[in-house]
Amino acid sequence: MRPMLDVEGPVQAEIFVVWLNGEHLELTGPCGAAPWIIELESTEHPVETVERIVRDAIGPARLIHSTSWRRDRDAVILSFVVVIGPELRGEMASEPIGRSELARSEATAAPTAISHLQVLEHALRHLAWLAEDDAAVAAELSPEWRGLLAGYVPEPFRSLA
Repeated sequence: MRPMLDVEGPVQAEIFVVWLNGEHLELTGPCGAAPWIIELESTEHPVETVERIVRDAIGPARLIHSTSWRRDRDAVILSFVVVIGPELRGEMASEPIGRSELARSEATAAPTAISHLQVLEHALRHLAWLAEDDAAVAAELSPEWRGLLAGYVPEPFRSLA
């Protein structure tokens, strides 16, 4: 038996399904261009559960990465970016991903509101960093993916290669 998640209240996975459409990234999934929200049981492993649900509903993902967590909607929200190949998009609605400003906070207080586009921006910035720093992540992403993600890495952290 897996250990229970040690949090108060429900736990939800907020899943951003992303694919490469030619020269730009698009957001898709069972909820179209909105995050896919699933409730997690306290005994479930979040990454394994997201992998299973994505596989059963869409097909095998190329990459699943948990990028952040926050409290919202009276729950703990775990955000995931899921990379799929274009062949898995099927009939799901899809929209190009634009850039978004990150949610900003005060020095000692969290932001009062965070939009799903800001969460997605954070997720893609994190994935961009991993694509440069983590061989396992880089191996799952094509050169086209890595090229597009490079634009999400903040200037001071871009490699000099």
